[in-house]
Amino acid sequence: MTHGVTTMTLDRRNFLTLTAGGVLATALPAVSLAGQGKQAGFKAIAFDAFPIFDPRPIAALTERLFPGEGQALMNAWRVRQFEYQWLRALAGRYVDFLEATHDSLVFATDQLRLKMSPAQQAQLMAAWSNLQVWPDAANALRTLHDAGLRLALLSNMTTGMLTDGLRNARLDGLFEAVISTDRIRSYKPDARAYQLGVDTLHLPKEEILFVAFAGWDAAGAKWFGYPTFWANRAGAPREELGVDADGTGADLTALVNFALPRR
Repeated sequence: MTHGVTTMTLDRRNFLTLTAGGVLATALPAVSLAGQGKQAGFKAIAFDAFPIFDPRPIAALTERLFPGEGQALMNAWRVRQFEYQWLRALAGRYVDFLEATHDSLVFATDQLRLKMSPAQQAQLMAAWSNLQVWPDAANALRTLHDAGLRLALLSNMTTGMLTDGLRNARLDGLFEAVISTDRIRSYKPDARAYQLGVDTLHLPKEEILFVAFAGWDAAGAKWFGYPTFWANRAGAPREELGVDADGTGADLTALVNFALPRR
């Protein structure tokens, strides 16, 4: 367990180094891996939030508010954000994504000995509820939807964050379901979180393709039994967790090529 948490933390740090520096992971070549034959049976696709929503503006805002300290603050904040979620889930002391995000921000500023005003804190927290989508997301999602695939979000974020984000991007009409793990008062990679997709879509897990942003989430989905695509926008290394995604690529265009290979 300890080794797995350490690996997941490094994955997040690697992502934040890229995003805070403004490097576009979508410049990486799109690659489809093993599992080309499995996608014929997909009837639905369940997405984690971050293959669709772009968190880079949060890193940019952090740097504007704390010049020269933004990247360090963002790194500390995001690492603690996920650690607080997992620790609370393990201990049975659940709080939702927004509260864990707030608490981890307070910790990170204290850790770095930064003075954060109430206005700065409010700006940073508001950014999580006003996420924009990645540039390739809209076209890819419309292509998948128009091909007859049922689309859903399955995320640790709150329902309000997810529905507001889709509505702001005018993509809400493409999604049949918006599923927050808040329903079970826990977080992925809890198997009960992935089960929400099966229960909501009323499909066998083998017919739901799960699209992960993080390597640990791809592993969690595979452990559960979903066919899995890793949208590895950060160019992160493969996680050493004993399983591999059925497909991987640098963006949602690669996902379309994987899910609809004969289009």
